[in-house]
Amino acid sequence: MTLAVRVIPCLDVDAGRVVKGVNFTDLVDAGDPVEMARVYDAEGADELVFLDITASSGSRETTYDVVRRTAEQVFIPLTVGGGVRSTDDVDRLLRAGADKVGVNTAGIARPELLSEISTRFGSQVLVLSVDARRAPDGSFEVTTHGGRQGTGIDALEWAQRGEQLGVGEILLNSMDADGTRQGYDVEMLKAVRSRVSVPVIASGGAGSVDDFAPAVEAGADAVLAASVFHFGTMRIGDAKDALRAAGHVVR
Repeated sequence: MTLAVRVIPCLDVDAGRVVKGVNFTDLVDAGDPVEMARVYDAEGADELVFLDITASSGSRETTYDVVRRTAEQVFIPLTVGGGVRSTDDVDRLLRAGADKVGVNTAGIARPELLSEISTRFGSQVLVLSVDARRAPDGSFEVTTHGGRQGTGIDALEWAQRGEQLGVGEILLNSMDADGTRQGYDVEMLKAVRSRVSVPVIASGGAGSVDDFAPAVEAGADAVLAASVFHFGTMRIGDAKDALRAAGHVVR
């Protein structure tokens, strides 16, 4: 049976507000996350992703509050990432209403965290967020801090290791394409798809309805976008119509 392609809006949250920039800089306010989540749910989004992009200890309670209020408003799966450093952080987010939790920097610093989370809560809860950029030699490097710091880690090998450690899904974000609206990094998607069997979410670069089908054809199980949805460039239904027209099954 062919699984339906999921269309996922991403809310980058800073101090309780949705923001969006280019390559994670020059952030502009895009609205209230709870209200936006409610609209996306009504429009037919399959899931929602919340990323606390500052993830400072000071904004932590704000994030839990936003998650709680959003979970009360929407009935689609909610993935929350940003600043998750322990299984206790995961526990608190799940209790606040998250369905899945995204891990990025803390997993790089201590890969055992991934297996600890998947063992305690199940792999279906754990999303490995991989922020990758092209290196000068043509390989793909894992980055942290919004793409500002390189790690020297090969993104394909890291995705593969994440699967071995029990992650249930990989959110693959092209830092080069993020916010540019020039299309997803199809080459990177194909490369990661060839290494892992868990679902892959394509992120970074959606600019028009024509960008979604190539990502799916490159191996993405879901397509994620932010600014094109937030600022009304297109609606969720437009993305689904384009995928259907290209012959893909959507919900």
